[in-house]
Amino acid sequence: MSSLTHLQRVRRLYKTVLRLHRGLPLEIQSLGNNYVRDEFKRHKTCNSAEANVFLNEWANYAISLAKQLGLQGPKTSETLGKNLNSEDIEKLRDEQVYQLYELLMAATGKPDEKSKNS
Repeated sequence: MSSLTHLQRVRRLYKTVLRLHRGLPLEIQSLGNNYVRDEFKRHKTCNSAEANVFLNEWANYAISLAKQLGLQGPKTSETLGKNLNSEDIEKLRDEQVYQLYELLMAATGKPDEKSKNS
């Protein structure tokens, strides 16, 4: 069996994440799928070091989501989501913190401050 090319690994991971999202509640599926598409598009031209970090993080996400969805049977499912500790948050760039905030607002259905003041 030949090993997969980088592009094949990226495509397989992308499709896996989208397939896993089918197990999410409908109101979160669309949000998650759009986010995945945007992130994978944004990283198309990143360097190899960034690509390795990107792929590892998305692979960890896929594994975590599979466990949370209980794909090995309904009794194995966990609560959806994962809390970030302060150490993880400190590692985020400002742009990532803002993206996280936007995801929170979209997922909870709460308007952000900008739309409240408009």
